[in-house]
Amino acid sequence: MGNILEFLIRTDVWLGTIVVVLVPIGFTVLSNKLKELRKKTHKRKEQHFIQDFTLSPKISVNVEQIKAIVGDSSDIIFRQFKLGMDNRSCSIVHIDGLVDQHLLQQSILHPLLNAKQAKSGLNFFKTESIKDYLLLHTIEVSDVKVVKETDKIIRQLLSGSVLLLVDGLAEVFVLSVKKWILRGMEEPITETLVRGPRMGFIENLRDNTAMLRRMTSDPNLTFEDFEVGERTKRQLTVTYLKDIANEKLLEEVKDRINNLDIDHAAETGYIEQLIEDDYLSIFPQVQSTERPDRVMAAILEGRIAILLDGTPYALIVPTTFSMMLQSPEDYYERWIPMSLIRMLRYVAAFLSVFLPSFYIAFVSFHQGLIPTDLALAIAGTRLGVPFPTIIEALLMEVSIELLREAGLRLPRPVGQTVGLVGALIIGEAAVQAGLVSPIMVIVVAATAIASFVSPQYGAGIALRVLRFLAMFSAAFLGLYGISLFFLAICVHTVKLRSFGVPYITPGTLYSKDDWKDFFLRMPLFTMRKRPAEYFPKDQIRRKKY
Repeated sequence: MGNILEFLIRTDVWLGTIVVVLVPIGFTVLSNKLKELRKKTHKRKEQHFIQDFTLSPKISVNVEQIKAIVGDSSDIIFRQFKLGMDNRSCSIVHIDGLVDQHLLQQSILHPLLNAKQAKSGLNFFKTESIKDYLLLHTIEVSDVKVVKETDKIIRQLLSGSVLLLVDGLAEVFVLSVKKWILRGMEEPITETLVRGPRMGFIENLRDNTAMLRRMTSDPNLTFEDFEVGERTKRQLTVTYLKDIANEKLLEEVKDRINNLDIDHAAETGYIEQLIEDDYLSIFPQVQSTERPDRVMAAILEGRIAILLDGTPYALIVPTTFSMMLQSPEDYYERWIPMSLIRMLRYVAAFLSVFLPSFYIAFVSFHQGLIPTDLALAIAGTRLGVPFPTIIEALLMEVSIELLREAGLRLPRPVGQTVGLVGALIIGEAAVQAGLVSPIMVIVVAATAIASFVSPQYGAGIALRVLRFLAMFSAAFLGLYGISLFFLAICVHTVKLRSFGVPYITPGTLYSKDDWKDFFLRMPLFTMRKRPAEYFPKDQIRRKKY
């Protein structure tokens, strides 16, 4: 009987080892195959979702063609009038609600209706002369373009510009007098600080770039605009310092943005998922932030920021795991307390993943490793609990996750109450009913508190998913399963890249100077060089004293 039991135990261990080892290997092989398939896919051929037409010198023809494309939408206004100086027919087209009506009246309509004939130099039979006269003497708008491409004309109209059509011209004046409904600058909700700037990005792209421009007078700060979305054509801006950012990194970012194949980029989350290196990884490989100060600090390190019109979240690439546990406040306070707090974040990240799994492993497999008094106390609290430890832990962890999501989705005053009261009531009721032990409630509560320490919400989600995987590993093989799971994470993170940069840097030891801002945050005057893993053009940021 003893031989049979020993054989079963050994068989279980070997089978568990094979499963825990082969699953990451199989996942890696599948990931590599999907990456190859992703590289072979090509961007679809450019499609024209706007009907093309040819501009005519006759204004009536052009107006009818525009009406045929945009339809009978009630918010599109067509205003016909006569040019003041020669009674020439004109028409302006704009979308109600997207145009500043005051500027439209004062800077466009009023000058055109009251335009006077020039004393000399103007021949009404030469259309080029009338175009130049309107540009140089009449239109009082700074942002004016003369466009012939019909696709661009319709895109500009739908994005809030005013179209000016003049009889005799086979071109259209595109005037920018846009008016957007904007919210005021507020403190970022997802990245609150005790000490630091209180402003965050908003949904208007140009206001966001202005915030970055206001933070530095460096002429090397560069913004490059792109259009993303096959149908919507939203504006995207790549931001960097041209004398610091690595050329190869910059070209890689531009290439991935140019190859985006999507109808509508509603938020930077779409961009993030389409440009990341390994979309099968649980770890975020692109950093998102609402804080301009974090973006500017990243740009000064040699990284590149991506901003999208219509969202307050910017993206920063490349990204490493250590950045997910760093906060801008680390550099606003003195280095000794902030170094201790940063180390606390690493400990909290480890506990948020492995604390429940260690409890499951010790109670289910390794009772002999627990001190006698503590083992007796745990055994006493588990009397009457009908479930094994893994089921008990899953019940509590799932309950915590449900309460967390409910608190996020409900209105803020109600959500805070539901989260706090729900946790107290469910935990107390579960203990009183004998479904879980009191020490399990303590373990789950400590794990939840540790998971809140992460400054980045995306990194916190990844750690929450890993926690469940670690719990199953512990329930299957105990500490041995936890060790194998930890090794699988290490192997995965070592192979993972973010725009060519190893994900665990500076753990790869590119440069000893990078360790000054890793587990500890050394004094600012000692961090003379920019991070070496980005290969910046200008490596020195502080002179040596």
